[in-house]
Amino acid sequence: MVRPFIVLTLAALAWPLTAAAETLNEADAVYACIEIETDADRLACYDDAVGRLKTAEESGEITTVSRTEVEQVQREAFGFSLPSLPSFTRRSDDNERGARDADVLDSVTFGVAEIERSRHGKLFITLDNGQVWRQLDSDRVSYSARKGVESVEIRRAAFGSFKMKLDGGRAFKVKRVE
Repeated sequence: MVRPFIVLTLAALAWPLTAAAETLNEADAVYACIEIETDADRLACYDDAVGRLKTAEESGEITTVSRTEVEQVQREAFGFSLPSLPSFTRRSDDNERGARDADVLDSVTFGVAEIERSRHGKLFITLDNGQVWRQLDSDRVSYSARKGVESVEIRRAAFGSFKMKLDGGRAFKVKRVE
């Protein structure tokens, strides 16, 4: 009598976990259908998997994101640490670390909306997309206020820091503040 109770309890506890795993990986269910040999069974598998995928998409559990949208989010988030966001790209289990490194955006180029110099001589650079970057190092950065700065290149540097160049000039250390 105790044994069936334990089995039923374990099954009841595992059911929500399997349901959650199924909803998290609806796309993998579609890919799994390719392994089925017979045409009728494979078609039935595709019909079922695509139906579940469509339901998950319509309910908002899953959304489709294009490569262009991923690149736009990466550009807009450049300079911020966003560890809570999942990666937008699919990776193989064999080379997860290498794939993650390849997906990281190393540098971006933007137009400049405004440059201000603080009382202490440090620059605040507002980009045309609304991002604001602050100079961190104490180097004197020169630029032509009359001519203005057309673009900046921001690249990743050591230990999670960033370096910026104004119109291809000398690089200086910056931090994104907005």
